[in-house]
Amino acid sequence: MGLEHTGARPVDGRIAPAVPLGVTPSRRERILDAALELFVERGYAGTTMDDIGAAVDLKGPSLYKHVRSKQELLAELMSRSILTVHAAHDAAVATTDDIELQLRRAVEAHVRFHARNRLDAFLGSRELGNLAPEHRDGIIRLRKDYERSFRRLVDAGVAAGRFSVRSPKLTTFALLDMGTGVAVWFRDDGEASVDEIAYHYGDLAMRLVGAGR
Repeated sequence: MGLEHTGARPVDGRIAPAVPLGVTPSRRERILDAALELFVERGYAGTTMDDIGAAVDLKGPSLYKHVRSKQELLAELMSRSILTVHAAHDAAVATTDDIELQLRRAVEAHVRFHARNRLDAFLGSRELGNLAPEHRDGIIRLRKDYERSFRRLVDAGVAAGRFSVRSPKLTTFALLDMGTGVAVWFRDDGEASVDEIAYHYGDLAMRLVGAGR
């Protein structure tokens, strides 16, 4: 029997690497997680490669065997984040052919990601300007693709007569902003669970698009 996989699990607000049960995360994954925490805590500019190395007990040449630069780490972290949330979106939408349920489940996935991966959300909102142009352009394209995935759902609902909105574009922005804002205030020890919040936001999304009118 092969090893079962855990998937990407939330740990202290960040994405934990998907690794087989019984297998420890790779050194590079540990470096990425350490860099994420430090970039959020100190800022990209305020974090050195020595800081990151110290966090994973690596010095100088040993660290550079696993990663070429701080810029590479920032780009990979941002790419990992947007690809993960987009994959969650696609999986949620694929569960049904009903446009209202598709949008609801997409919103719920969006909210869950931002509640469970708060550090990634903070990094994405604060440090885009510190990416080199060749990296920043790619991340912006990925973000626009993700935005368009929501816009397609809103447009499809309007075309089918299931949604009633004045501006699909502004409605899409509102849906996305609603979910990203959860990262700012959500706490694991709060009065509502991630699933309760996600479901409530799904209700709000349905009202926002005028579903069922």
